[in-house]
Amino acid sequence: MKSRRLLLAANWKMNAAPKQALVNAHGDRSLNPYHPHSDIDVVVFPTVLDLRSCMDAGLVVGAQCGHAEALGAHTGDISMAMLKGVGCRYVLCGHSERRTHHGETDADVAAQVVAALEQKMHPVVCIGETLEEREKGHAEDVVKRQLKALPLESDITIAYEPVWAIGTGKTASAKQAQGMHALIRSLLPEDRQEKTRILYGGSVKADNAEELLRQPDIDGALIGGASLKPEDFAQIVKAGEMVTAES
Repeated sequence: MKSRRLLLAANWKMNAAPKQALVNAHGDRSLNPYHPHSDIDVVVFPTVLDLRSCMDAGLVVGAQCGHAEALGAHTGDISMAMLKGVGCRYVLCGHSERRTHHGETDADVAAQVVAALEQKMHPVVCIGETLEEREKGHAEDVVKRQLKALPLESDITIAYEPVWAIGTGKTASAKQAQGMHALIRSLLPEDRQEKTRILYGGSVKADNAEELLRQPDIDGALIGGASLKPEDFAQIVKAGEMVTAES
């Protein structure tokens, strides 16, 4: 039985917030499935342009990325301190798209995590292997390397996202995902193993969410495309609530 509270994180990437998400429904989930829930955590990660609108709608909000340095000559970047100042409570660190397209290294990601913690924001740290790395049998080594750089003794959330399953329609099987999540948990400091939430990210949809969330070491999901569709996201939330109710 899991004691960790499920977390469903909606990563909207470079897309406008769904109109339904901006309805201030005073917690009415039938009108806005992105609203906070009593039995599971729901967090949205919009672009910086939609941060304020989402907060005004009563949502729990995180940023998609943040710079480790508080200020300086970093054109186009926004610091963790600035994100905290506008009301962000969570922040994604090291998403595979940032690692791939912006050249973020393990050291860069670790610095972001430390900066977020210093600002009292909760980092959701993304790790995971590419298809080539998995096919060569290096998946576990990649994950171990990415974890090694992180302050694992701190209160962070880890999101395992196999790069080959992001936006491709491919999903790690529940068995594959559970196996990697169990490995990740075994690599955490002993006093953090039962406390740290580990999410699965990679083409999570309404029709596979329940099976994934039932795995003993999967504590939620980082959801991309399906989170932009209110009806689909509502079904994922429903799956999370069902799993929680039965645990």
